[in-house]
Amino acid sequence: MLSEGFELQVERLGPLPVVNHFLDRLKVVSLLDAAVPTLDRRCRLSYALRLGVLLRSIIVERAPIYRQQESVAPFAPEGFGLSAEDADGLNDDQIGRALDRLFDADRGSLLTELLLVVATEFGVSFSEFHNDSTSVSVTGQYVDATGRRMRGKRAPWITYGYSKDHRPDLKQLLFILTSTADGGIPVHFRNADGNANDAKTHIESWEALNRLTGDPNFLYVADSKLCTAENMDYIQRRGGRFITVMPRSRAEDKEFRAWIQTHEPEWQIAWDRPNPRRAEGPRDVWRVYRFPIPSCESWPVIWVWSSLSTLRQERRRRERIGRAVEELEQLQRRLDGPRPRKRTRAHLDDEIQAILRHRRVWRYIHVKIEEREEHKYRQATPGRPGQQTRFRRVTKRRWSLSWTIDEDRIAYDHKSDGMYPLLTNDRSMAPEEVLAAHKRQPAIEKRFEQFKTVHEIAPVFLKNEGRIEALFFLYFVALLVQALIEREVRLGMQRGSLASLPIYPEDRACRHPTTEQVLRLFHEVGCHRLLDRAGTELATFRPQLTELQSQVLDLLGIRRSAYSAWTGVDAE
Repeated sequence: MLSEGFELQVERLGPLPVVNHFLDRLKVVSLLDAAVPTLDRRCRLSYALRLGVLLRSIIVERAPIYRQQESVAPFAPEGFGLSAEDADGLNDDQIGRALDRLFDADRGSLLTELLLVVATEFGVSFSEFHNDSTSVSVTGQYVDATGRRMRGKRAPWITYGYSKDHRPDLKQLLFILTSTADGGIPVHFRNADGNANDAKTHIESWEALNRLTGDPNFLYVADSKLCTAENMDYIQRRGGRFITVMPRSRAEDKEFRAWIQTHEPEWQIAWDRPNPRRAEGPRDVWRVYRFPIPSCESWPVIWVWSSLSTLRQERRRRERIGRAVEELEQLQRRLDGPRPRKRTRAHLDDEIQAILRHRRVWRYIHVKIEEREEHKYRQATPGRPGQQTRFRRVTKRRWSLSWTIDEDRIAYDHKSDGMYPLLTNDRSMAPEEVLAAHKRQPAIEKRFEQFKTVHEIAPVFLKNEGRIEALFFLYFVALLVQALIEREVRLGMQRGSLASLPIYPEDRACRHPTTEQVLRLFHEVGCHRLLDRAGTELATFRPQLTELQSQVLDLLGIRRSAYSAWTGVDAE
């Protein structure tokens, strides 16, 4: 309240106009309305409208479902597609029932229609895809979530598995994502059981992409989990192309590392660029070599060598050996102590092997266990010792450790430091092209990072696993919107020949702006209204954009009037 009975109302807009611009281009609300129709006349808010509120909240505020009303309250309700009355009546139960309807809907068809809009509206290329998966930890037991059928559909099995979050104490789901090489745009996702094997997920993902593109000739790039006979043969027989990392367990890997001990490959330089992290550091050099002997499937094997990876592997090997030696020395000091624990030889050997396995140096350190005897003499009877005192010998058996470092084995492995093989069934691709496609794979890891840190996914306090699966769909759409915003601003910078934007804190330059930075730029933007005691609006103060905010809107193709002409309910 201001003096003399005036009141200043603040309606926060934040980045909602930016988000709504992309949701409109994607036709998200209309597609949701068609896929999740509201047939119950008692529902004042349609299911699509409720899901739209949750989707915007995931992108902008990232608040849990039970706090949606609190999240919407500071904003202008029109930014969420709501009236003031609808915003006051919003609750988590309404959103939960909307998630139930989304689980029941044909989400596969909805996803296909959405991606067709992505291809036509944004011109995203679907010629190359990258696939990977991550685990999402779930707080809660979900005892009934055992892959049961819910209203005719199988729900995911929330259970324990290999946790990529290093939380084996929590149950989890597997989140499988596929993105394009063009901007890292997510184009497909699905949930799998928490204990699902990553290697078993690629065929279904590849088939979904095949249906989406209508042509199997796209390039499918994945990690070493793709490198199984079943996966590769399936893609090959259906006319597909793939690139994968060959695991160390393959015979071809061992053959090359033995061959390189006495041969020097004819490396071709793919990249030679400055160190990406240290200006005075060694250069980042990448070389490729097509091995003359193909794989057992008769496909090309491309070996890659990285100068910085070589230095990292050398340093890590020395560090691991040094730490293992320190732990062996500590073990020996305990054995030499006044009261060593009684250990059998088998027990001691297990303890040594645990050290070598933990530090991954069993190839380089060989430990020998020897038993030695220590003799001490004690009086046979108590009292002051004299000439007639008898003594008895007491023998203690102790363990002694000695170890040697196998320098020949270190030199053998050093010859192939920084090298790894790539396998492809596309014989027409040059080695440099294979490497370039593989190096675009880490972009999908960035999406996982945004998925877990920026969006802070945490499916807790949900009634059942069906709602969790529906929530994951909205998180996928949020990732899609985020990726498109990021792609559009960077394409705009290329068109305007801008090397960077002063979008970091303290106006520091940023060469590759992310969506998080773009949305943060508009975080505090709002509209102010001056009211008298009777509630009559006396004046409206529209948002005043900074030069940088206006520049970013231009790069995104958004009219500045989306903010400057905002008048609340009457805004267009």
